[in-house]
Amino acid sequence: MPARLVIEGDSAHIEGSLTFPDVRRVLAEFERALAVRTGSTLEVDLSGLTRIDSGGAALLDEVTERGRGRNVRVAYTGACDEVAEIRRIFSSGAGARVAERERAGLLQRCGVWGYHTWAGFLEFLQLTADTFYWSFAGLVSKRGGRKGAFVTQALLIGVDALPVVLTISFLVGAILALQSAAQLRQFGANIFVADLIAVSMAREMGPLMTAIILAGRSGSAIASEIATMTVTEEIDALKTMGINPVRYIVVPKFYAISLCMPLLSILATLVGILGGLIVAFLYLDLTPAVYTREAIEILTAKDIVTGLVKSVAFAGLICTIGAHYGFRVQGGAEGVGRTTTASVVAAIFAVVVADCFFSLIFYF
Repeated sequence: MPARLVIEGDSAHIEGSLTFPDVRRVLAEFERALAVRTGSTLEVDLSGLTRIDSGGAALLDEVTERGRGRNVRVAYTGACDEVAEIRRIFSSGAGARVAERERAGLLQRCGVWGYHTWAGFLEFLQLTADTFYWSFAGLVSKRGGRKGAFVTQALLIGVDALPVVLTISFLVGAILALQSAAQLRQFGANIFVADLIAVSMAREMGPLMTAIILAGRSGSAIASEIATMTVTEEIDALKTMGINPVRYIVVPKFYAISLCMPLLSILATLVGILGGLIVAFLYLDLTPAVYTREAIEILTAKDIVTGLVKSVAFAGLICTIGAHYGFRVQGGAEGVGRTTTASVVAAIFAVVVADCFFSLIFYF
């Protein structure tokens, strides 16, 4: 029997079979019901519906969307198991998600956010543990890895990032020297510009600026690559073939960034000191020999070790956070974009927090 829509005030019910040939007629009847409704909710009883196809499911979604455009919430009730299953398969789910958001209270939203945050944190810990395990296991056995992957990743993460890291480090060193020189020269303490630049670049700015640059450059690349592989089901294909995705994808990147980050930090520190030297020579009349000697004398082994420890820790955070967000992606191309953006923000935030943590450890 063709679908028959019965409207009674702010409620309605559908009887018969709602299939594609009836969509246009029933949609017009729904439009009239929405136009004359007196309340903010239209309840549609589906208990009399005996059959529905993909066209009928799309019709119900369209009615929900048009009702929302008129500030009317359309609620469906009484569907049998067969009709509910067809709606679950063919429905876009937009109406259900809108209704769920409307019903959810503040405490419920906080609870959902807390639950998903905790679940994500546990997944991140598991991924970190797997990465460290397979990193050490990969030193003993090459099984499950890719030949030449480490060299390829080292070139992508380290060598390709060298120009931007050195350029920004040089400018940061010059800016620090210029800003400090304006104050120190008032007290005749020009020579201490070398001390300030050398210590700040070795302990803080060298590792931190390098980590922020790699988080935006390499961290986003790691997240987008793994997210794309997840969306296109390449990760599932690797698991089907008995290949561990962490061992095959993440570990080579972890090796590469763990090696390249300290080297880039050292070069960034040296170039930052060079930027300070140029400002000191041009603005404070300090000779290169005096500036260099003062910088070498002020630096200690603790300063250098502090920068190296920070750079290694930052490298691990950037790699694991990017991989974590990549494996958790949902949706298609839009989901990959959201995941990449979220991974960069999370990586930079984690790097800054870790830098604060190490500062408390090393400087007290």
